[in-house]
Amino acid sequence: MTRYGIKDNQVRAFNKMIRISHQKLNLVCDMVRGLPVDRAVDVLKFSKKRVSDEVLKTLLSAVANAEHNKNLPVETLFVKEIWCGKALTMKRIMPGPRGSARPILKPFSNLTIVLESGNAPAKKKQEPKADKKAK
Repeated sequence: MTRYGIKDNQVRAFNKMIRISHQKLNLVCDMVRGLPVDRAVDVLKFSKKRVSDEVLKTLLSAVANAEHNKNLPVETLFVKEIWCGKALTMKRIMPGPRGSARPILKPFSNLTIVLESGNAPAKKKQEPKADKKAK
């Protein structure tokens, strides 16, 4: 039985209103997409990005949801999907020259993580392209 597009072996967690732009958040999401949970936690702990703490908090929340709500084994969990989107943007004004005003945009983002129990799919290795030389 699926509910809200989530299967029985999947769990999800949200983090809303993170004070960072969605482009910067997406860089951190790309680092952990498709990884097993224990490897993803290590990557996030040692990341130098400021938002990695928020992503780690959301990932650990999803792991807790898997343990508590669906009784899934933690060893078999991997990051099935992770995505971020825009939330609201605070608009502020900074004084400019000659009595003018300059806008300041302070964006917020939302984060969603879906974990799945099972074997993580192996990433495909890119094959080197053959040289196309005219004969």
